Amino acid sequence: MTETFDFQPRTRVLFGAGVLSRLGEVARSLGFARTLLVADRGLVATGHVARAASSLREAGVEVFEFHDFESSPDSRAVEAGRVFAAPLRVDSIVGLGGGSSLDFAKGVNFLLTSGGRVQDFWGYGKTTRPMLPMLGVPTTSGAGSEAQSYALISDAETHQKMACGDAGAAFRAVILDPELTLTCPPHVTATAGLDAVAHAVETFVSTKRTPLSEVFSREAWRLLEGSYERVLDAPRDLEARAAMQLGAYFAGAAIENSMLGAAHACANPLTARYGTEHGEAVALMLPSVVRWNARAAGARYAELLRISNHGADARAERGDEAAESLGAGEALARRLERLIAAGGLPARLEVAGVSADDFAALAEDAGCQWTGRFNPRPFDAAAALELYESAY
Repeated sequence: MTETFDFQPRTRVLFGAGVLSRLGEVARSLGFARTLLVADRGLVATGHVARAASSLREAGVEVFEFHDFESSPDSRAVEAGRVFAAPLRVDSIVGLGGGSSLDFAKGVNFLLTSGGRVQDFWGYGKTTRPMLPMLGVPTTSGAGSEAQSYALISDAETHQKMACGDAGAAFRAVILDPELTLTCPPHVTATAGLDAVAHAVETFVSTKRTPLSEVFSREAWRLLEGSYERVLDAPRDLEARAAMQLGAYFAGAAIENSMLGAAHACANPLTARYGTEHGEAVALMLPSVVRWNARAAGARYAELLRISNHGADARAERGDEAAESLGAGEALARRLERLIAAGGLPARLEVAGVSADDFAALAEDAGCQWTGRFNPRPFDAAAALELYESAY
């Protein structure tokens, strides 16, 4: 084992039903006194925002709430958040909600502390001043932003997704309370959950993976694949909700330490061009990517199948390594297609309204996506075109 890696855990994790009640306590332990609480409008009606604000105030933290952004905020919305927060002299930020809300909190932090525009922070380590300490409270099980030092923010003009990262963008602490996910609408549960499943699959075969990231990927896959259908069939099942939330966190931690691959590279142009929801876009591409990657990653796909007790689906001639690899890729792709069907998500690009006439342009965009660099099989625009055609 010769791989080198640099693991820097920065985040305290509190997990369990009801731990939202400890939000104020944790905030005070981190020195929060005047905090910006950001949560999208849709969360206000759930009561989660009021409970979070109450916990903070009871602990002596002054709270300033900002909700004036949509579920997928862009650079323009982040600037509006900065304008709101700048005069308030806040010393901290609490992000409450799905991955978009958590990324929004990070985006506002970049602008509050270093000035400029969101575009200035595209990449890693572009800050000029220390960022404010942040606390993350995810209310969905999907993006895993709570475990990452990156924010994904769309450019309001080009719709390009920008990955803006910095060590200071990592949350100091996160509250993982599965009770908060009970209010997730079925479609959000399905799309966010499939995104998390994709994170587990892609990080496990990433060229940047490490022995440590594999630990996160394996456990994420075990929890997510084993609970996804259950949480859709029985949305009040708190055990299934807890498994999904913890699995999403582990998948996010895997991304932080290994990156993603071609499924996300092909998904992002679909979101930019068609407005396809991120989780849905990933679901449209993931089975085709797994089949395409099988010749390079089949043995690792077989390991995922064994973890999920679906290894028996991978039938190939014994002793033929190539056939076994391709068989595992096909079996895993079929398992993923069953999960996608359980979530009621479209399985083909044609069904999702994507025009084949746009494939060339989509492929050019996909070939430039950062995540594609870490795919186990070399990925470029020509490969992306093949994948779009396969997923059609």
